[in-house]
Amino acid sequence: QVQVVESGGGLVLAGGSLRLSCAASGHTFRNYAVGWFRQAPGKEREFVSSISRSGDNTFYADSVKGRFTVSRDNVKNTVYLQMSSLKPEDTAIYYCAARTLIMSTRRTDYEHWGQGTQVTVSS
Repeated sequence: QVQVVESGGGLVLAGGSLRLSCAASGHTFRNYAVGWFRQAPGKEREFVSSISRSGDNTFYADSVKGRFTVSRDNVKNTVYLQMSSLKPEDTAIYYCAARTLIMSTRRTDYEHWGQGTQVTVSS
């Protein structure tokens, strides 16, 4: 089965940018749709973005639409989340998750999760 590992988190000023990476290993990555989720302290884990197996289809939560861009490189077995115009409310642990077949916005649909990477946006 596939394993995923996130990286690229850090501390950034409001208005700044970060690029998160989700590196996969252990299986044929192009067979997996990938979702990004985030969890702020005291809150439920919420959907951020998803990308189809081929990368042709993407979907975003309203809260990040127009600011975040998801993409993937199936040769490098990596999915990226480019985050721009960051706001303090984007502060959270960001997780990537993989599932076979079609992408989904539901956390419970994803079978394989990374450990997360912390993103902190200061005002």
